[in-house]
Amino acid sequence: PCWQVEDFVVAQECTRCSSFQVKTVVECGPTGFVETISCATSKREEFKSCRSAVMEAHVFWRFVGTMMCVAAVFAVLVVCRQRVLDRKALEKVRKQIESI
Repeated sequence: PCWQVEDFVVAQECTRCSSFQVKTVVECGPTGFVETISCATSKREEFKSCRSAVMEAHVFWRFVGTMMCVAAVFAVLVVCRQRVLDRKALEKVRKQIESI
């Protein structure tokens, strides 16, 4: 690609690939987003794979939300388990006191 060996200008910002581009443009494969690059010396226009900031933010917040849900579930499990263990300990102490 010319953008690896010479100066370039971004002709079109990072955009989602259309269904046609996904099938025809190899650069759409890795991320699903491309930007159009205009190379200075060779005057060629090429596509370059890119990452969308909006998509990255969406993936990040989905991850954060998932981790919050997982943390809440495990917090509830810890509280339930602690109550069960406290009840068992209390029952053991009660039986020891009754046996005296």
